[in-house]
Amino acid sequence: MCRAGGVPEPADTGDDASTDASFTALLEDSADDLYESAPCGYLSTLMDGTVAKINATLLQWLGLRREDVVGRMRFADLLTVGGKLYHETHFAPLLRMQGELRGIALEMRKQSGGRLPVLVSSLVKYGTEGEPLLIRTTVFDASDRRAYEEELLRRRRDAEQARADAERARAEAEEARRQAEADRARLADALAVLQQSLVPSSLPPVPGLETAVHYHTASADRLGGDFYDLFPIDGKRWAFFLGDVCGKGPEAASLTSLTRYTLRAAALHDPEPATALATLNTVLHDRYAAGGDPRYCTAIFGVVEPGTGDEPTTVRIASGGHPPALVLRADGRAEYLPTPGGLLIGILPDAPVGTARTVLAPGDTLLLYTDGLTEARTGPGRTDLYGEEALRAFAAGHAPATPQETVTALTGLIQGFGDGLEDDTALLALGVPASRPPVHPNPKHPR
Repeated sequence: MCRAGGVPEPADTGDDASTDASFTALLEDSADDLYESAPCGYLSTLMDGTVAKINATLLQWLGLRREDVVGRMRFADLLTVGGKLYHETHFAPLLRMQGELRGIALEMRKQSGGRLPVLVSSLVKYGTEGEPLLIRTTVFDASDRRAYEEELLRRRRDAEQARADAERARAEAEEARRQAEADRARLADALAVLQQSLVPSSLPPVPGLETAVHYHTASADRLGGDFYDLFPIDGKRWAFFLGDVCGKGPEAASLTSLTRYTLRAAALHDPEPATALATLNTVLHDRYAAGGDPRYCTAIFGVVEPGTGDEPTTVRIASGGHPPALVLRADGRAEYLPTPGGLLIGILPDAPVGTARTVLAPGDTLLLYTDGLTEARTGPGRTDLYGEEALRAFAAGHAPATPQETVTALTGLIQGFGDGLEDDTALLALGVPASRPPVHPNPKHPR
């Protein structure tokens, strides 16, 4: 502090003055030191993504040298395959439109081959005339967040074990039984909400097509792994997919979420069905199998282009180890659309897929389903599988049928299986409206 005349007051020569001087010295970091040694990563890139500046913290996290990065690599080169795909299809376009993105979850590649989960925030810096000059990006290490998610999974398993123990001991104390039931109810509610978030509750309207969907959960207290979606690609084509991931519970939910969003992003990047499944295979293999924790799924991915005027409705599909699609024709036939040669998605680095193409005439319906339907157990002792031939015969007995009629009939069939249906079942049907109300050729199934 200075006196009124501007002359500094005498400094305190006691212990307080010594402490203040030491503390002041600690605060005399240069701007460069603060940038380089910040507890988070910083980098600046040109508008094309080329790295122009990067701090020592981020270089140390990734195990890279500054001279190998600055001017030589782009921001997307620092990401994993899945992160690069998301960056190209979502992150970069949104940043160009909005000028700023905050808290986006991505994964970066380490030089050692590992992955670093991060939260990324980017801001476009503009010139005096409003022209974009460069992008400033902040990177936060999200490893603790990943550990927190793993801890949640562990706690979920512990909760299931605790609930089983409580059920076995419910005779010992009524209070313990009530507490266990309360825990079970809260868990079921949470799982139901999470399950609904993994699949769309309804399908968007598609001009020139009718659609219907149904999801049957075999167990109320375990998350299923079936998934489906329908969404527009452009003004003429629509993408759709349906599949089944391995396993149950939180792990299946995580894999389901990754699969759905990867296929959506892949379709916007390249809607070719085989390419979309190849992208999904790369993402799953790169994330799980390459790390010694293989996880996989079966899936059918298709693109439908509704007909206009004299143009027919065309459907192209690709399948990776999934049961074949079934077509209910307007003339009363039901036939499979074979896609031979397709293997499970995510097991091999390059998994082959089977492809097929068909035309839907007015009154035709395309049905996709998961194997919970064909693997339902029937017969005495629940020892026989329902099977694909029985499904084809059932469909032929109801053809021709609209998508909603098809799904309604199959829903009744599923309910009739009772406890023989051990797996979740998803149904997705697309059809071309008939030019006139169909007359069913089989008198056993009057309309």
